[in-house]
Amino acid sequence: MMENRFGKLEVLSQSPAGGAAHETPLLFIHGAYADAWCWAENFLPFFAEAGWQAYAVSLSGHGSSAGRDHLDSLSITDYVRDVSQVVARLPARPVLIGHSMGGFVVQKFLEEETVPAAVLMAAVPPHGLLGSAFGLAFSKPALMTDLNRIMGGSGVALETLREALFAQPVSTDRLMHFMRHMQPESHRALWDMTLFDLPRISRMHRPPMLILGADFDHLIPASAVEMTGRAYGIEPEFFAGMGHGLMLEADWRKVAQRIDEWLQGLAIA
Repeated sequence: MMENRFGKLEVLSQSPAGGAAHETPLLFIHGAYADAWCWAENFLPFFAEAGWQAYAVSLSGHGSSAGRDHLDSLSITDYVRDVSQVVARLPARPVLIGHSMGGFVVQKFLEEETVPAAVLMAAVPPHGLLGSAFGLAFSKPALMTDLNRIMGGSGVALETLREALFAQPVSTDRLMHFMRHMQPESHRALWDMTLFDLPRISRMHRPPMLILGADFDHLIPASAVEMTGRAYGIEPEFFAGMGHGLMLEADWRKVAQRIDEWLQGLAIA
């Protein structure tokens, strides 16, 4: 695993052993409250072993990227600009793989630029967060309250983190490891995803797209993933018994294998 600086951005990367790789790289984009670490746990090593040059960016204000001191002023447009900056420095146009907020950023990126393919994992849908937020407020009010505490920079209980990300067993030690990487999110970016900067589907470039969800996702429920699928005319795929943290769940390998299989089916070099 290598840690790189692309300007002011932290970018983690992993290369296939022996140097032989697909010509097309992969760029992973994290969700809210997280950074590139969430891909380094499992996905970067898996895809490097499968022959892909794999990169993961920490968006501005996240991880070791610059901007934490003015996080709340950062918009989805800023995050899209981050992705554009990284894409411009890669050896070829990458496949974009975005989780949650990262999937929303991918959709906004596609308004301006194109890539060979895109994967949306439990992504914020193009109609925004409002429906999911209302659903969570009614079905899991305590979880909604605890997530709002993170917004204020407060800590979060281990059980809140477990409920938010996991449906499968996860040890307390692992939860504590994940919690150390949690951080506040930009209020402005969250409002952009709720009302103010939703994707304009008519303006988007439409590469081949894989839409993935989880049966037990409390944050981006199956109904929201299905709406994303309808917006793009693509049948989404769901992973049974899994929660929002698809790249961190015990069965993460099933998700990674499906993405790799789909990419191989596209015959991307």
